[in-house]
Amino acid sequence: MGRRLLRAWFLRPIIDIDVINNRLNTISFFLCCEEVMSALRETLKSVRDVPHMLKKFNSPSSSCTSSDWHTFLKCICSLLHINKIFEVGISEHLANKLQHMSIDLVEKANSSITAELDYVSNLVIGVIDVQRSKEKGYETLVKENLCDELDELRMVYEGLPDFLEQVSANENASFPFSLECRKAPLIVYVHQIGYLMCFFDEKISEALLIGLQDFEFAFSEDGEERRFYYHTQKTRELDNLLGDIYHKILDMERAIIRDLVCRVLQFLPQLTKAVNFAAELDCILSLAIVARQNNYVRPILTEDSILEIRNGRHALQEMTVDTFVPNDTKIRSAGRINIITGPNYSGKSIYIKQVALVVFLAHIGSFVPADSAVVGLTDRIFCAMGSKSMTTEQSTFMIDLHQVGTMLRHATSRSLCLLDEFGKGTLTEDGIGLLGGTISHFANYDYPPKVLLSTHLTEIFTENYLPQSEHIKCCTMSVLNPDGQASNEDIIFLYRLVPGQALLSFGLHCAQLAGVPSEVIQRAASVLEDIHSKRPVRRMICDNLAAKDKQYQDAMAK
Repeated sequence: MGRRLLRAWFLRPIIDIDVINNRLNTISFFLCCEEVMSALRETLKSVRDVPHMLKKFNSPSSSCTSSDWHTFLKCICSLLHINKIFEVGISEHLANKLQHMSIDLVEKANSSITAELDYVSNLVIGVIDVQRSKEKGYETLVKENLCDELDELRMVYEGLPDFLEQVSANENASFPFSLECRKAPLIVYVHQIGYLMCFFDEKISEALLIGLQDFEFAFSEDGEERRFYYHTQKTRELDNLLGDIYHKILDMERAIIRDLVCRVLQFLPQLTKAVNFAAELDCILSLAIVARQNNYVRPILTEDSILEIRNGRHALQEMTVDTFVPNDTKIRSAGRINIITGPNYSGKSIYIKQVALVVFLAHIGSFVPADSAVVGLTDRIFCAMGSKSMTTEQSTFMIDLHQVGTMLRHATSRSLCLLDEFGKGTLTEDGIGLLGGTISHFANYDYPPKVLLSTHLTEIFTENYLPQSEHIKCCTMSVLNPDGQASNEDIIFLYRLVPGQALLSFGLHCAQLAGVPSEVIQRAASVLEDIHSKRPVRRMICDNLAAKDKQYQDAMAK
């Protein structure tokens, strides 16, 4: 239940600031009382989806095993234990803290986990004995002394082996011939078939069978020893006297359990309410544990459309690297459109994703990975991150266009818009035009959405592609480059966001880091040098091409 509810929280973030603050207050409270949190976590491990279990119990096509009832009882006891934990574990100091933070946790627990659950537990315990089937060696659940007729049938069934052994001895003594076999015949009880005389190893010959007129062959069975089963006058008498006693017991137990399930189902609303509370408590505890383990802080939610994050981190990326460099984010009334430039590998995409994750986590009522965070209520988070779906029959660039189109049509001043390398999937001129038009569209808003945009199309700064607007702010991921050259091998990525623009991408250095062969990088450097020098790109030289070039040059000289 808790897992499904947490998934629902992630799929449907909320913008009700009171609900969000209530979740944050509850997380803050649990972080102050480790013992209560540990006890609740241990107790919640036994809580299961009770409505689903009762649906299974009530289904005619499914059978309830002793394990199912044991799980159900353990779940009910765990739910009742939650109230005990709050009753014993909440000291006067913690109770005052709950009151100060306006958390109705204990009251909600008392109203959700009521005395009806205790009645249901006693009701089940009064009927079901979950250990009985292990002790008796056959499937039986109902307690003794609950039904006299059932107890009598059980007593007969459990004494049946000794009784049949005695009857078999009497039958063997009454045979009109002596049996020369390794093992004496036995009368056995076979479920759903009845009582049969079993002969071992060898079938009765036709000559002997003529003298036994009441014998009728039923079937044979192969195994370690062959067995041959016969109906006799005595087995027919036992069929009439005792019948299929095992299934009589099962039918009677099923009727009793069916009545029990019907009585338990009368309390389904109370059980559902209790389990839903436990699921919500489980989600809150999970968020509290993550906050404690990863040093998250409580965000401050505000109605203002602002975003201020100090030393924000990427919730997932920081788990995969030895050292993560945090970054600040500040978006207020001015500078709401952040254009982020910088080299490849410098952390631009990680930065805009971490901002989105902080905003998202704040809107499900979770603590966030930062030193502090003030998050304005956000109605939508739009993403154009260059993702490619294998099931979508569209190019990456077309997917980007659809995402940006949706963003431009529906974004409001409360929205957060993320664009990563928009415009790179087409001709450079087209990409620059689309990117510049998108930025200009946002800049024309009286109060634009919060926009984080990363790009390598630095031509938008050198030409008049961007309007002069206070809404536009330029940032770059800083790089330590001693010589100031694009081909310098000693550059160091600092992963720190600073004001400014970056005109170099250090693509050759990134290619070297990625293990691209040196001859490819050398050729790329040669082409880049020719382009910057505005001279024709020199042709690649190999032995065959050099010989042909020499031949052509000689021909031209003549």
